[in-house]
Amino acid sequence: MKAFVVLVLLGAAAVAGAWYWVTQGEPNGGADAAETTAVERRVPVRVAEATPRRFETTLESLGTAQANESVTLTASVTAHVAEIAFQDGDEVEVGQVLVRLASAEEFAEQREAQVTLTERRRELNRIRGLAADGIVPQQQVDQQRSRVEEAEARVAGVEARISDRVIQAPFTGVLGLRRVSTGSLVSPGTTIAELDDISVIKVDFTVSERFLGAIRSGMPIEARGVAFTDRVYEGRVSAVSTRVDVATRTLTVRAEIDNTDRELRPGMLLTTRIALDPAERLSIPEGSLVTTADQHFVFVIDGDGKARRQPIRIGRRQPGRVEVLEGLSAGERVVTEGVLRVRSGSEVRVLEEAAT
Repeated sequence: MKAFVVLVLLGAAAVAGAWYWVTQGEPNGGADAAETTAVERRVPVRVAEATPRRFETTLESLGTAQANESVTLTASVTAHVAEIAFQDGDEVEVGQVLVRLASAEEFAEQREAQVTLTERRRELNRIRGLAADGIVPQQQVDQQRSRVEEAEARVAGVEARISDRVIQAPFTGVLGLRRVSTGSLVSPGTTIAELDDISVIKVDFTVSERFLGAIRSGMPIEARGVAFTDRVYEGRVSAVSTRVDVATRTLTVRAEIDNTDRELRPGMLLTTRIALDPAERLSIPEGSLVTTADQHFVFVIDGDGKARRQPIRIGRRQPGRVEVLEGLSAGERVVTEGVLRVRSGSEVRVLEEAAT
């Protein structure tokens, strides 16, 4: 029994000594503990700075690619194809001969008309000499001059018919697939080939009439196609329709895209994108925004480490970011995580500053 009492007394002495060491052995032990407790009472938050960012209203629409110039080559007369002077997909220059139709009969008529014209001109010169000598009246000279003009008109008519049998490129471009062969009988309306100028691609797309005041010629656009998903084509608005569709309340906008590499083709479906009123504005992370009714505010961290509720006016949004129109200055730190635990005037403990 005595041994048990001794053990109890020794244990009590040890506990008392340890308590004295903690409270009295270290002079500042109590103050440090109190300070640690105060720090732990601060609300842990993460913050980010308000930084400038580019904001813009994006207008997207679907459009169809068209060639700068496009024509279907056809014959204007009924005749057999005598010569084809192109291959599928050839690049041709304006005025280049593409197809010749049979024209032997026309050439024969041309030679006959030329002979007649030469003979009548010779006769006119002879009559003029006689009229100068007073042998024939001036009336006979006028009659012969009319015969010469008639012969000239006949030659011009034959040459026009010959020209109709020669099909030329009306502009510089790229030919499509050939639709006829040598010896084929063609007539007006028969498709010979398609010719497209694709050095520039035109894109027609529609936008809502409420953007009529924002769309103007010269605005830059971007376009993407399903064939080249990783390529962005840049162009500019070239014209805006003068009429609004009464059924859809939209208007047609035309843009031009440089296509020197010939990647875009007429008929392709393109997604167009126009950036309206782009501007550099102050922005904050979307997670820092607190909304009550129709008001918005954030918690700003002051220099003394306290949170201050700050009303702001916001504008456009981007994924993860919000445009700030009023209420903040560049560089101010706002709470991004822990917003629900913060109150105005709360002391906060910044865990980490989010990347801007």
